[in-house]
Amino acid sequence: ESSPSAIVIAAGPSLHRNNSAQKIQQAGYSGLLIAAESALSYCLRNGLIPDFVVTLDPHPKRIIRFLGDPNLTLEDLETDDYFRRQDLDPQFGVNELNRNSDLVKLVDRYAPQIKVAISSSASSAVVNRCIESGMEAFWWNPLYDDYDDPASVTREVYDINMLPCVNTGGNVGTASWVIAHSVLNLAEIALVGMDFSYYADTQHSRTQYYYELMELVGEERLSEAFIAIENPYLKKTWYTDPTYYWYRESFLEMAEDAPCHTYNCTEGGILFGPGVDNVSLDNFLSKHS
Repeated sequence: ESSPSAIVIAAGPSLHRNNSAQKIQQAGYSGLLIAAESALSYCLRNGLIPDFVVTLDPHPKRIIRFLGDPNLTLEDLETDDYFRRQDLDPQFGVNELNRNSDLVKLVDRYAPQIKVAISSSASSAVVNRCIESGMEAFWWNPLYDDYDDPASVTREVYDINMLPCVNTGGNVGTASWVIAHSVLNLAEIALVGMDFSYYADTQHSRTQYYYELMELVGEERLSEAFIAIENPYLKKTWYTDPTYYWYRESFLEMAEDAPCHTYNCTEGGILFGPGVDNVSLDNFLSKHS
């Protein structure tokens, strides 16, 4: 089956500030919904059931939390403050065990209606969670390096499992967009939650790569590691870190050659440039519902 359009839902903080799910619901949008696994909880809590969920990151303990971890313990929470610290989904950082238990039930309830595109790099915990919850699984390989190189890791992995290889742009949001246009052949793709940045009022300690940057440059020079970028469409400034900036640059490079029309309906963040039309979510929904 094909649908002329899709909305890719990444997990940027703009989702919560802009009530994106409510707008999609109220418009009666009939295209495909493709969610990064990190946005699945947000979708289900707000009445959106994605057609596809995409998962990529190999972290052995964290990513399964986005799907509800049936084996989460207090010790897990004491040894990793990621979900209390991150800015992606405020719901994850409060009453963590209870919220996780609620999410386990929510995912179990809706999983049979969801297809999951699982990267071969995903952790076994995530794979087992997806399959045991009842999601229909489709497999793919991320591009690790230049597949034209006979000694490339990508080629070696492909020779083992013969799965299609996808250029992910380094993150699950971009991977979801690539799958939408290059696997599902969708011509019109809207993005929400694709911030690649932080709101100006976000503390540095709540950014994704805070500990890595502290280790790299130290507390005294931490502020120097961040880049302020004004979004000319929104007339506001967000700040980003080197990793998110690289993701953004990679996306823009890919967007210029992509076989689709990309609309950034995030209404926040720093994704603008050739190959990306910045429009409001309401504008896109009025033309595609």
